[in-house]
Amino acid sequence: MKNKIYQGDCLEVLKTFPDESINCVITSPPYFNLRDYQCKGQIGLESTYQEYLKKLIDIFNEIKRVLKKDGTCFVNIADSFCGNKVGNTSEKWDKINNNNFKKQKAKDILEKSLMAIPARFQIAMIDNGWICRNDLIWIKRNAMPESVQDRWKKAHEHIFFFTKSKKYHFDLDAIRTPHKEVSIKRAEYEQVRNVFGQNPSSMGEKYNRDKKNKDGTEKYLSMPARFVKLNPKGACPPDFLDVNTNCKQDDTTEHYATYPQDLIIPLIKAGCPVGGIVLDPFLGSGTTAVVARKLDRDYVGIELNQNYIKIAEQRLCQQKLL
Repeated sequence: MKNKIYQGDCLEVLKTFPDESINCVITSPPYFNLRDYQCKGQIGLESTYQEYLKKLIDIFNEIKRVLKKDGTCFVNIADSFCGNKVGNTSEKWDKINNNNFKKQKAKDILEKSLMAIPARFQIAMIDNGWICRNDLIWIKRNAMPESVQDRWKKAHEHIFFFTKSKKYHFDLDAIRTPHKEVSIKRAEYEQVRNVFGQNPSSMGEKYNRDKKNKDGTEKYLSMPARFVKLNPKGACPPDFLDVNTNCKQDDTTEHYATYPQDLIIPLIKAGCPVGGIVLDPFLGSGTTAVVARKLDRDYVGIELNQNYIKIAEQRLCQQKLL
């Protein structure tokens, strides 16, 4: 089943996969009430956000079954505003699909309000037995301009990191970053203070600013002396990904919602062992598959739209990754 793209409804296709056969899942489901992909059976145009979330949870229940016990799951999802405006308003999107649709207005959310779709999805996944390890923030410094006059423009999305078990595969060393100069200086300073006894911490005690002796003098808590050591392999990266959007694709594609390869490289490096299988149940134009093959991992893709499958296969073929 590896290195293959399956065409069809992802829930039905997933039901044909064997238990615990996938190492890592990286995907971005269609966002709620955002655009019409002109494909029967698509997700995202449900009459209510509750129905949308239920469909996603049903799919991720099946994903949980096919994911190995030490598997990882990364889900990119963004929020939507409640309102009656027309969707598919991007010029690029209109040129591709040449259509618009009427957005649904939620009965229980005031118009113009964010619908908190990512938070609702995160909570639903936790309630359904997933372990949420991180809420990674994708910072999009080159986000598209917006014509709004009464709020900040949207320039971030969420990538939730889920696991099905407390112990799972995660290669932190593969994504460590160089230590910042300020961290190196701080470590050197702490070591000098400890060695030469220039403050109470070098004597095996730590200053506690929140506690005082009865006479009002400073109080120290006895503890081993601190010797700050930096990991020689690098620093643990923060929980945000500062990656520009795909203003210009690295290869030709007409899929509007293609996420950049740099965004998912660290996810695959950390979350999937070399030679493992990465699943994307909403494959789209195939970025997950392309990056998986570049990093010596195998892929399995599911996509409803036959046109996008052709695009994904073309990308893989162009880069000799099939």
